[in-house]
Amino acid sequence: MTVLAAVLTQAPAVPTDVVGTGEAVTFWVLGPLALAAALAMVLARSAVHSALWLVLTMLCLGALYMAQQAPFLGFVQIIVYTGAIMMLFLFVLMLVGRDRSDSVVEVLRGQRVAGLLAGVGFAALLVGAVGRSLTDVAPVGLLAQNTTGGGNTANIGRSLFTDYLFPFELTSALLITAAVGGMVLTFNNSDRAKRPTQREMVETRIRGERMSPLPGPGVLATANSVATPALLPDGTVARESLSDIIESTTRESLDADVPSMSGAPHQADTYELRGPEAAADESGGPVSRPAGEDDSQR
Repeated sequence: MTVLAAVLTQAPAVPTDVVGTGEAVTFWVLGPLALAAALAMVLARSAVHSALWLVLTMLCLGALYMAQQAPFLGFVQIIVYTGAIMMLFLFVLMLVGRDRSDSVVEVLRGQRVAGLLAGVGFAALLVGAVGRSLTDVAPVGLLAQNTTGGGNTANIGRSLFTDYLFPFELTSALLITAAVGGMVLTFNNSDRAKRPTQREMVETRIRGERMSPLPGPGVLATANSVATPALLPDGTVARESLSDIIESTTRESLDADVPSMSGAPHQADTYELRGPEAAADESGGPVSRPAGEDDSQR
């Protein structure tokens, strides 16, 4: 910025109809640089790189505003647009995801042809306007506006809120519309439609009229097989414990298998640790002791 300020100081204040050397050098240095940065912004594949090229374009435009004796516009261009808005864009890109690839399917057919025709027409209008200003219109500086009416800033504010009030408000409405459109695109309703509601999740998890989980196989029984039904406390078979795949088993066959699954009443458990006296009382007689075993070995 120090070198740029030194170059700009070479521009004479008067006369205002002559382009100074410093202004010409600034234009021919920053003009092609701004144009190249704008083209790189359009042609860049990465959104982050495109935003960075746009930052360079805005910096060049701010310096050109200063060269045209409009320091307020130049500083606003650099501080507000480059420093605040573009940094906000970069933060949003980082949060949303810079690696997210866009769809390569064209939504609107023929949009490339329409965009090309619109670009050529706009370029022709721009070249015609700039060519007329370079040939038919004499260059006029802003020295008179900067010295009268309160200066450059006061004149810009007066022009915005008096002569250009309707375009200014229309631009504000367009910016608000763009902000609302960005929010709508971010929170798309199509993603919400795919998510099930709370009622649908409850109906999916709890099907039927039974709120508690089904009893597992082998509960209150001696077997632990999937094909073995569970027994209720009264000894009957819990039909809900069987898998729906096992449909060939009848209720009569299940009831007939209850004794074999639950065990006969008063049947001794072979895995239970008992003394010889308890085993003798239960079996109805004394328990025979193996040969060669005495009381000292017990």
